[in-house]
Amino acid sequence: MHTLTPSYAAMSLPAIREARIGIVHDWLPVYAGAERVLEQMLYTFPQAEVYSLLECLPPDQRAFLQGKNVHTSFIQRLPFVTRIYRWYLPLMPLAIEQLDMRAYDIILSSNYVVAKGVLTNAHQLHISYIHSPVRYAWDLYFQYLETSGIRQGLKGLLARIILHYLRLYDTSTASRVDYFIANSRYVARRIWKTYRRKARVIYPPVDTSRFRFTPTKGDYYLTVSRLVPYKRVDLIVQAFAHLPDKELIVIGDGPELDRLQSIATPNVRLLGYQPAETLRYYLEHAKAFIFAAEEDFGIAPVEAQACGTPVIAFGRGGVLETVIPGKTGFFFYEQSVPALLQAIRQFERHQHELEPEVLRAHAEQFSAERFREELARTVEEAWTLFEQGQLENAA
Repeated sequence: MHTLTPSYAAMSLPAIREARIGIVHDWLPVYAGAERVLEQMLYTFPQAEVYSLLECLPPDQRAFLQGKNVHTSFIQRLPFVTRIYRWYLPLMPLAIEQLDMRAYDIILSSNYVVAKGVLTNAHQLHISYIHSPVRYAWDLYFQYLETSGIRQGLKGLLARIILHYLRLYDTSTASRVDYFIANSRYVARRIWKTYRRKARVIYPPVDTSRFRFTPTKGDYYLTVSRLVPYKRVDLIVQAFAHLPDKELIVIGDGPELDRLQSIATPNVRLLGYQPAETLRYYLEHAKAFIFAAEEDFGIAPVEAQACGTPVIAFGRGGVLETVIPGKTGFFFYEQSVPALLQAIRQFERHQHELEPEVLRAHAEQFSAERFREELARTVEEAWTLFEQGQLENAA
């Protein structure tokens, strides 16, 4: 955990020193990428209160909330919410609107589903940090139906209807936001495509201080991911079936684990979920980190570079903003086994040209300290313009 540097604290910024701030986060079942952003928001605005549709964090993952109670919606009280909260998606637009935010001057929503739909009034500034417009309702719509096996039948019809209304809700609630922040230029383009609104880019915080710079590497490749279809870990595993003399280590858990185990060759080790210390060790000593997903930002490739570990990545999405080809890694531009194999061979030929010190320095540009400073300054600027009635199109 970071101790907040006073110069970054929002309390030191005169325009918002006395502002009452409420932070709205979609849901809190685990401590993952979006929750790291929430954690740094709380360091930046220590006076803020936290709201969410639900909170069922394991006890050992609650420290990032810094002792704050989470104000939740009626979904928290529904049956089996810990296990099946995603089944309650049709109720989430209604639930988010039941959160009473009248006590706050500034509402900061951390949105990847419905958080930006929270209701505010004309005297409140609503700033929304967009991790992504709802991907399975927009960009990944057809892929989601296909990989879930619900393109046909009654389940398919119900899914299409629900996602149709989720798209309508998503676009309509964009007008409730006064100021958009995107987590990458890639997401800013998607915000414009989906909502026709401009957004300022503030990259997510990467806790580079947690990772040791390790120039001496092992002889294995590594990927770390939630094992869900769009992450395309299957592509990486299939590629290493053609590289029997090279070792791949896969860290992560999820619904794809059984399928990946069934196709893994002897040179592929699937370790499942691993504690932070173990994950950090493997990341620090990997020959290279492989990333096959099209992500909005992608924290893991930056963490790898913080260790001095090169990245081999699918060249679409936010990774184009975090990896420098030929300097900190290499890209492949098609999600196919031949394309990935070509990138691995390119890396093998040119790995000696990559300087670990350059990778570490590049990763530092995405630090948590940088995030806190940019967020605090942006909120203060927006609040000042809002009070002056000049906020329109400020992003």
